[in-house]
Amino acid sequence: MTVTIPIQAIELAPGSQIAIHNLSWQDFEQLLQDLGQKRNTRVAYYQGTLEIMSPLALHERPHRIIAYIITTILQIQGRDWEDFGSTTFKRANVAGIEPDTCFYIKNANQVKGCTQMDLTVYPPPDLAIESDVTSKTALNAYISIGVPEVWIYSKHQLTIYLLQADRYVESPFSPTFPNLPVTELIPRLVQKAINDGTSQMLGELRGLLG
Repeated sequence: MTVTIPIQAIELAPGSQIAIHNLSWQDFEQLLQDLGQKRNTRVAYYQGTLEIMSPLALHERPHRIIAYIITTILQIQGRDWEDFGSTTFKRANVAGIEPDTCFYIKNANQVKGCTQMDLTVYPPPDLAIESDVTSKTALNAYISIGVPEVWIYSKHQLTIYLLQADRYVESPFSPTFPNLPVTELIPRLVQKAINDGTSQMLGELRGLLG
């Protein structure tokens, strides 16, 4: 006898994840509807494999701090941006991903007025940020969607991955912020925000770059 368990009944402990294999695209779409919008889990789907992750609180805070740092730097530089947070991005029948947070910067003007993301209409985000280690499923989803730059913050270090053809290549610099040593700057500012408070850290960042 086959027992069917509603997806809403599955509870993941913080810091855990489950993988479901051989899941069709139609089933993935239905599962997203069943999960709903108000949840603390994130999903990654690539060619039949679905991962559902429940992040630890200590992994949530760094990517929010990094988002504050990014928007502050962009303000100082006088650049436009749009923060799309953990929006679900889908490439039909192939991949789906929910970043910890993501930004449109170069393509900010192209997503003004967007209320429902559709990658057949809008470009992928210019920069996605993940806290902690990202799985192979998630990285393959990012490749399929075409996100040009992914930052992974893990164990107090920032690693930059740039999309080249059909794979990500680690880079010591960010083309989004070519004149800043972000791999050194971001971890130091994140720790400073945790130790001294985000407002104080951002004030010092404005003083440093302004």
